Amino acid sequence: MNRFHLLPCLTALCTAALAQNAAPPALASEFVAAAAAADAAAYATQVKAAGAAKISAESEARRAWFEDARFGLFIHWGPYSAYEGGHNGVTMPQRDNPRYPNGNSWYAEWIQSRLAIPDTEYRATALRFNPVNFDAEALVQEARRAGMKYIAITAKHHDGFALWDSAVSDYDLGSTPCKRDLLGELAAACKKHGVKLCFYYSHWQDWSVTGGAKPVWKNAWKPQASDAEFERYWQGKCLPQVAELIERYDPALIWFDTWGDEAKDHITEKRRDELIGLIRRKSPKCLINGRIAAHNPGDDVDFLEMGDNEFPRAWPGRPWQTPATMQHSWGYHATDYAWKPSGMMVRYLAQCASLGGNYLLNIGPKFDGSLPAPTLRRFRELGGWMAANGVSIQNTARAGAAPFGWWTRSKDDAVRYAHVFNWPADRVLKLGKLDRKPLSASVLEYGRDLELFESSPGEWAVRLPQRAPDEFDSVIAVRFTK
Repeated sequence: MNRFHLLPCLTALCTAALAQNAAPPALASEFVAAAAAADAAAYATQVKAAGAAKISAESEARRAWFEDARFGLFIHWGPYSAYEGGHNGVTMPQRDNPRYPNGNSWYAEWIQSRLAIPDTEYRATALRFNPVNFDAEALVQEARRAGMKYIAITAKHHDGFALWDSAVSDYDLGSTPCKRDLLGELAAACKKHGVKLCFYYSHWQDWSVTGGAKPVWKNAWKPQASDAEFERYWQGKCLPQVAELIERYDPALIWFDTWGDEAKDHITEKRRDELIGLIRRKSPKCLINGRIAAHNPGDDVDFLEMGDNEFPRAWPGRPWQTPATMQHSWGYHATDYAWKPSGMMVRYLAQCASLGGNYLLNIGPKFDGSLPAPTLRRFRELGGWMAANGVSIQNTARAGAAPFGWWTRSKDDAVRYAHVFNWPADRVLKLGKLDRKPLSASVLEYGRDLELFESSPGEWAVRLPQRAPDEFDSVIAVRFTK
């Protein structure tokens, strides 16, 4: 992901609604503190630039599935997973360590650059990639049971390693002991279980070749590529590899990655449009995210992509998505113990759906392809909540914030779903003013009608059971005539 260190900017914990509904003590205080200290300026810059983009009418049909899905899985997996967040006894993050001036980051997928691992060593690690415990079928089923409708995997991250056998590079899966088509296995499992397959492709940063962009840091790890060098990389590796991914695996979405203004000298309007044009010719159905050029997305992206762990406070005016982590890191980090409770992630999901956006939740498999136990636990906890309440998230329309949490609603507006973050002590849920008379209300998970009454002229309330069905988000279904 990008250079920012855990930027949960403008998260659900920062919104006015959540200010009135503080997270339970069980939530790790570091996440609350991080939200409060987030870099709002970085978020504002990105959204201001992205806001200039006018989503084309042609994208409406191809993105219909995306807007219905609301919930997807991100997978950061590659050679960096072998390091598990550390190198030669040094663990990320390294704060105020003169040996590692850029080491202050939890992002384990950035370890080669953050801890300045020599190319020869890192390449040797990459070329022994042989994930014998990767099981695409099991992974897709876990994601599907968790309520996720699409999967985006890092086909190529910033280190430049391709997770498939690429015809234009020998820094790829075909050069390793692994003789399987991992992306092909994932594509087959996704098709079998009705899950959309998507790819992350690092089109701007590529540390493995001279022409790929490098981190812009004061203490440069590698020299930045000139425009001529970048153009050779662009024509010789980036464009051909994107074409390969489309031709071989037919993805529903390609997820590109830039941030701030750092990419503007390399990802010019001409190059941005050249890449978009290639995708539109190869696969008119394939979605493209706004971080193809966060500084200037243009008019032909399909949706806006928020920054890492960043959530808007209001609907941005077009389809959008937030990529988010289960812990600090995106790639596997063995000593990153800051796992978010599944209930916190449910709240983020409710906020995204309420504001017409999607929640792309990341996991980092181990080098051998297996999943960490905390990941599996959260998959199953999320799946339990979604089994009872998924109708309040998927195939819904935006509805907005409420004093108790968030509203979502069915597309025909026959049902509105109150996502209640804190169960009222007096057991009376104040719905506020409604634009029409409700017919009934129930706890979605239980199904039995509750007492619905007019607390004052035009204002409605529901008398709740004594106990909340969920500690973090209990859903009350309020039904109307269509």
